[in-house]
Amino acid sequence: LVILPALNEAGNIGKTVRRIRQAAPDVDVLVINDGSVDETTAEAQTAGAIVLQMPYNVGIGAAVQTGFKYAALHEYQCVVRNDGDGQHAAGDIGHLVTTLQETDVDVVIGSRFLGDGDYGTPPMRLLGISVLKLLLRSITHQPITDPTSGFAAFNRRAIRFFAQAYPHDYPEPEAIVLMHRSGLKMCEIPVTFLPREHGTSSFTAPTRSIYYMVKVTLAILINL
Repeated sequence: LVILPALNEAGNIGKTVRRIRQAAPDVDVLVINDGSVDETTAEAQTAGAIVLQMPYNVGIGAAVQTGFKYAALHEYQCVVRNDGDGQHAAGDIGHLVTTLQETDVDVVIGSRFLGDGDYGTPPMRLLGISVLKLLLRSITHQPITDPTSGFAAFNRRAIRFFAQAYPHDYPEPEAIVLMHRSGLKMCEIPVTFLPREHGTSSFTAPTRSIYYMVKVTLAILINL
């Protein structure tokens, strides 16, 4: 199951779903529409996705956890977490799943910084990512090159865990800490990160990147 949280992604979601279905025709695609006020649901359904409609904007963490709950309920053996904005190359899904199947890890994270996949992360966000990398390495004793990656594959054990406990707000760095504390094994592989075709990222503004870095750092430290 490929899960795609989406908020007002009508311009991207249809193309994203079609690319995934073309690259991985045997997967099911689940779009969690997180309170969009545009045509996200219609575009996703037209492209062939299953759509869960949240009653209002619950936030990225709760939307992703909804996908894990759906996967656990329907007994999927593998989940790929993707984004509805089309910035993760659909062709990398197979690499994530194959790595998950051929290793003893529970989660495979796609990193834009291991290969040539980063098309140009803003400097302030790079600074925040660098701080998070140092913090997470000190906690997990494992090098993490892309702590904010929203592109990853999860086995059945990880699906059941995250269906019960998943961080809200900005969840990816906190999820890494949760995996470490729960004994879930993880690794990273290179993936391609593509430019957004429609809309803008919520982390474009420098002040937003600083706010994110401070908030997620405090959240991690408080929960240690």
